[in-house]
Amino acid sequence: MPKLTVLIPCFNNEDIIRDCLESVKFADEIYVVDSGSTDKTREIALEYTDRIVIHEYENSAAQKNWAIPLCTHEWVMVIDSDERATPELQEEIKKLMATEPPHDGYYIDRKNHFFGIEISTCGWERDDVLRLFKRDISRYQERHVHADVLVEGENIGKLKGKLLHFTYTSFDQYLETFGRYTTWSAQDLLEQGKKPTYTNLFLRPAFRFFKMFILRKGFKDGIPGLILCSLATMSVFFKYARLWGMLRKQEQTNH
Repeated sequence: MPKLTVLIPCFNNEDIIRDCLESVKFADEIYVVDSGSTDKTREIALEYTDRIVIHEYENSAAQKNWAIPLCTHEWVMVIDSDERATPELQEEIKKLMATEPPHDGYYIDRKNHFFGIEISTCGWERDDVLRLFKRDISRYQERHVHADVLVEGENIGKLKGKLLHFTYTSFDQYLETFGRYTTWSAQDLLEQGKKPTYTNLFLRPAFRFFKMFILRKGFKDGIPGLILCSLATMSVFFKYARLWGMLRKQEQTNH
């Protein structure tokens, strides 16, 4: 019977990590990779596992790619500290691990929450993530943000149970993340040879809002939907604006 390691990357998550840990305590091993928390995150994690390591954070994909080969068991489930495995998902995974799983990796649907409110539109209702996979044939893409897991052979299935994802609970938290992610996204664009054209700086953000708020019916989620779509629009603009800034700096350095 295969065994399961749950991998949890974290940093200063004392307010939320207990609920995450509670939802995965069915696993054979819980492996916490901490980026240097200064609060009680590690103290809380020690109540659930003695497998806690501190590793300097570069980006999400790099952190997980460093940790995955160190997981004890063949099967790995990655869950972030702001996520929870529902009871249905817990039971489904336990049953799957009681046999020989027919696939090498599994997608899991997420129910996304914004300021504690479940978002059922904007495209957030279609969010499946590959989080359960075989350790030795799986790796995250080498990207700064929004990296997906690549599984050799692509023998991928999908589970019915859900992950609950509790994103930003304050604007301070959003803005802190916003700065990092737009910078990293711009870095990815720079490495891909992209340019900050008028289309990218104006039309792309405008279409993002239209797509999320109109085509994907973000208006049905009321004020939270409007705020979410507006923030997503701003994010698109800023990553290309930051790209412009990076290219401008390169030009000045070269001259």
